[in-house]
Amino acid sequence: MRPRSFRPEIHRGDERYVRDTETGLVWHRCSHRTLYADTDRSEVVYHANYLRYFELGRASLMRDAAYPYREIEQSGYVYPIIDLGIQFFRSLYYDDTMWIHTRPADLERVKLTFDYLITHAETGQLICIGHTRHCALNLSGRPVAVDEKTVHLWKTFPS
Repeated sequence: MRPRSFRPEIHRGDERYVRDTETGLVWHRCSHRTLYADTDRSEVVYHANYLRYFELGRASLMRDAAYPYREIEQSGYVYPIIDLGIQFFRSLYYDDTMWIHTRPADLERVKLTFDYLITHAETGQLICIGHTRHCALNLSGRPVAVDEKTVHLWKTFPS
């Protein structure tokens, strides 16, 4: 399957955000370099490590939005993943630098979704796209409405 085009431009002079000129969507981005420990015997990044990269993207977005996960948990909320998906187009190898692009997607009463897009930092090639869906829980493990600060982030994220 052929990946869609992704042509990022720096958004409003802030290198942490890019706008895809193809879709108009704004993405938060952070960089990461693959470690030797991320690869398998074939020297390709092992597929499960992309979930760690997604977590890095989520955590970076929330931190840059001045609402880090530590603060979310201190407010009495946790957001476990209840659904995820990844579609791969190319491989990453040891010492490759990548851009991890993350954006808030769907927001429901007790659920929220992040979308991801990973590109090779030097070539710009699309490596994979994916999503994680989360359920808002209180510290007792009961579903609750998504907290107000997270809802605010979804509503104010650049469109």
